[in-house]
Amino acid sequence: MPSLLKIILQRLGLGLLTLFAVSLIIAFVVELLPGDITQAILGQSATPETVAAFRKEIGLDRPAHIRYVEWLGGIFTGDLGQSLASKRDISEFVGKRLSNTLFLGGLAAVIAVPLALILGLLAALYRNSIFDRIVNLTTLTSISFPEFFVAYILILFLSVKAGIFPGISNVSTDLSLGDQLFRTVLPALTLTLVVLAHMLRMTRAAIINLLSSPYIEMARLKGTRPFRVIVHHALPNAWGPIVNVIALNLAYLVVGVVVVEVVFVYPGLGQLLVDSVAKRDLPVVQACAIIFASVYILLNLLADIVSIVSNPRLLHPR
Repeated sequence: MPSLLKIILQRLGLGLLTLFAVSLIIAFVVELLPGDITQAILGQSATPETVAAFRKEIGLDRPAHIRYVEWLGGIFTGDLGQSLASKRDISEFVGKRLSNTLFLGGLAAVIAVPLALILGLLAALYRNSIFDRIVNLTTLTSISFPEFFVAYILILFLSVKAGIFPGISNVSTDLSLGDQLFRTVLPALTLTLVVLAHMLRMTRAAIINLLSSPYIEMARLKGTRPFRVIVHHALPNAWGPIVNVIALNLAYLVVGVVVVEVVFVYPGLGQLLVDSVAKRDLPVVQACAIIFASVYILLNLLADIVSIVSNPRLLHPR
């Protein structure tokens, strides 16, 4: 247990250092964005005098490194800053957007993870069969298309032609859970098709890699059924790489929803990020980016810890 605690603390320390480096990159890249929010807000009435006065009012006249230090200090105290466009505290509206994004990612994960594990196990059990080839061909086809193409195909067939699901996922707090699930089906299905192939193929590869192990051969010689060999003998020893790729894809479900949210006009954090970039609302862009980075780094740390715990050779190195 002390060694496990030490490993967790080391991973958390590396995660904090990574997050600090990411915050520097975010601050630097945001400063490189073309355009100016003062020009966007003032419009045709923007004169050099009014622009200078407005920049001073919102604090953009100060050096970038001073604004970064103040922003970083606010992050540590839970203050994400204030929107330059709406003058509202970012924490007032970013929480709801984040919950919508997590709801969408969670729904996609509930569909994708069990389906990937089941199909991966069956593909390993019946490898080189017609079923295995069909699953591989289907997953490779789905992963070859970009997200927006898959989204538009689903909208065309399931919304425009069939009229089963709405093409715009405008969810709100006023809707019941059933209505929210119904309106989120298409974006969740899009994300599922995108990440399913990674998890399925990793599950299949991890299981097949263990089928040549001596203890698997022993189980077969004892007359154990093939399905029981895979589930009770191969799968427990393959959890490390499988959980690792699942965690990475779960991180992608949360961080990679930007395109999907824009296509379906879903009111999540990705849509907020795109709108804020269009408005040049730099504090909101920084807040969204640091939240996405935190979620991604946290899930990667979780994947590392689970991989170490599931592998005694990593948990107790010589």
